[in-house]
Amino acid sequence: MKTVKSDTVFSKPQESIEPFTFDEQVAEVFPDMLRRSIPGYATSLNMIEMFASRLSIPGSRIYDLGSSLGAATQAVCRGLKTSPVQIIAVDNSPAMIRRSRDILHRQPETAAVQLVCADICSVRIANASLVILNYTLQFLEPEERLLLLKRIFNGLQPGGALLLSEKIAFEDETEQAFQTDWYYAFKTYNGYSQMEISQKRTALENVLIPDTWQTHRRRLQEAGFKTIHLWHRFFRFASMIAIK
Repeated sequence: MKTVKSDTVFSKPQESIEPFTFDEQVAEVFPDMLRRSIPGYATSLNMIEMFASRLSIPGSRIYDLGSSLGAATQAVCRGLKTSPVQIIAVDNSPAMIRRSRDILHRQPETAAVQLVCADICSVRIANASLVILNYTLQFLEPEERLLLLKRIFNGLQPGGALLLSEKIAFEDETEQAFQTDWYYAFKTYNGYSQMEISQKRTALENVLIPDTWQTHRRRLQEAGFKTIHLWHRFFRFASMIAIK
């Protein structure tokens, strides 16, 4: 079993901080970065496994959009067991696709996953029983988000579901300050220095643009979803399910 490499991407002072990208350097340490940066991340994966086991329809497709190293895809495979479903994992980062191919193809239950290196906004969604956007929508330009959700809604079978996890903002300034402060405390608790936190925050500025829960709900409704539930929230991270 390979040892997870520690995230040191922002551990040294940088004179000029470039916008955050999912390059080879990030892909190499991504599991550790997620574990230390997203509270409740392991829970979201466990629940993706559970949702997949209950919501998958034989003969349908499941899409993991913004699949990175395939953690959500692996969770789906664990939930499906022997269910005859086509799984399509899409990411626009060649570095992520290369590494996820190595990871998935080492595991018999995930070897048949179709990996696609492409912009998720250009991928055709059809005959889907489940679509996953696990901390992905937040990296799209705000004006692109509704268009993608409409395409997902149209590509889902009746009763199909979208699983959406995101970093969120808060309308109330006091709440925003409280949740942000404790989120940074979480990162400090997990070993990140103040410099690392500050440099990564700068790198993500204008790259990761969070919405409020209320905005997510309104947008999902506009896309066509009638049943929308917030099922998990931990500081500034939330998971939702929207059913067609």
